[in-house]
Amino acid sequence: MITGLDHVQLAAPPGTEDTLRAYYGDLLGMTELPKPPALAARGGWGSPLLERSRELGGWFEAGTVYLHLGIDPSFRPARKAHPGLRVTDIDAFATRLTAAGAPVTWDDGLPGHRRFYTTDPVGNRLEFLEPTAPD
Repeated sequence: MITGLDHVQLAAPPGTEDTLRAYYGDLLGMTELPKPPALAARGGWGSPLLERSRELGGWFEAGTVYLHLGIDPSFRPARKAHPGLRVTDIDAFATRLTAAGAPVTWDDGLPGHRRFYTTDPVGNRLEFLEPTAPD
């Protein structure tokens, strides 16, 4: 039996760690988490072990939402697959992202929700949604 979703992982190209830290941490307000010691030994942000870059990355959380970013030397952005991030005050997120130069495309195709799509700095698609009716 599946009881929940533990985390979502997105990929990113090498050398984008600082940009992604600013985007997910500063702009979206997520908290960067230390990797567990056993996984941190494999590498992390700024690790010199680029030959093992598929194992590098950072972890972020906001409440019960966990997002992992893994560095992939053959990175291609996820243009269709995406995490759907449920938010409160969706307009504030849209305003912040637009002010930072990120694209915001509103979509009214999901009844009972306001939502938009955007991309992170490396091109991964993200969906932000806020229910308009109680669950």
